[in-house]
Amino acid sequence: MEFNVLSAKGDVKQKRWEEIISHHPKIVLYFYPKDNTPGCSTEAKEFSALAKEFEKLGWKVIGVSKDSIESHKKFKEKLNITIPLISDPDLYLHKNFWAWGTKKRFGKEVEGTIRSTFLIKDWEIIKQRKNVRAAWHAQKVLDYIKKEGI
Repeated sequence: MEFNVLSAKGDVKQKRWEEIISHHPKIVLYFYPKDNTPGCSTEAKEFSALAKEFEKLGWKVIGVSKDSIESHKKFKEKLNITIPLISDPDLYLHKNFWAWGTKKRFGKEVEGTIRSTFLIKDWEIIKQRKNVRAAWHAQKVLDYIKKEGI
């Protein structure tokens, strides 16, 4: 299965998951519900602001949502997002990483993206966090990586 990937530079490329992961032995893969919403904007801006620190430690940050590549482009431009974003409208990655399912939203159960983050090292998930809060999440992930020395 191929995905549209909007690179940090704004280029769009179709890539298979195997291609994405083979270029980066350590990936912070985070799933977020929707471009240009308050929580998702906060999370994307924070990961972007810390991207160079992640890279110094050998980690590549990649965001994933079901939004279209056109939506990702507007999101990146509006907020100056500097990390790559994957468009997953068919929910292939969402479902394979258990980031899609039933969740509570305003007291109701709905189907949707479960805000999740995965640390992937050499093709293996070494840490996962589900139902994370957007604010300060990027810093918590970076602190964890530093603390664990991974």
